[in-house]
Amino acid sequence: MKGLYLVTPDWDDTERLLEVTEAALEGGVTLLQYRHKTATPALRLAQANALLALCRRFDCPFIINDHVGLCLEIGADGVHVGGTDAPVAAVRAQIGPDLLLGASCYGDLALARTAHAGGASYVAYGGFYPSRVKKYPVTTDTGILAESRAAVPLPTVVIGGMTAENAAPLVAGGADMVAAISSVYLADDPRAAAAAFARLFPH
Repeated sequence: MKGLYLVTPDWDDTERLLEVTEAALEGGVTLLQYRHKTATPALRLAQANALLALCRRFDCPFIINDHVGLCLEIGADGVHVGGTDAPVAAVRAQIGPDLLLGASCYGDLALARTAHAGGASYVAYGGFYPSRVKKYPVTTDTGILAESRAAVPLPTVVIGGMTAENAAPLVAGGADMVAAISSVYLADDPRAAAAAFARLFPH
């Protein structure tokens, strides 16, 4: 797992969502997470199905934020859970051994250890910078990446106000993936914005 981890915004306009997501996928997305905190169940199902079909075209793994039932219903590639959501071990038991399972660990190495023990596929840390979308204190120390590499044998994702510029030192510090929302979805050229992140991870 290396590269741009794109997270969707809370957009009800499915056509716009798909259009911008497709452009970003063309630019080089490694993993797409569907996250829409205010969608109705019907909208969430419709958008998730459409995004899954799009990801299949680009051979990009597609995961669902929080909604385990939706992931299983549509055949997505995995689930991401927050620190206040269902325990990682319980979700792993629901989804089986083969799907991706990510866990938000904020700036807490103990949460990451618990996630690893519970069967997580990767751990996400942040926020590192002020975010236009997520409201959390910007308290995560960059040193957690080295600590995590030593203590938790899982890929690491960094999140929170990420741009290609400010993510570069975190990638240099060991981050495996960079999660972004606004800096791609609100960019004038989403394809170019995604490509700028992808260039942080030369093959």
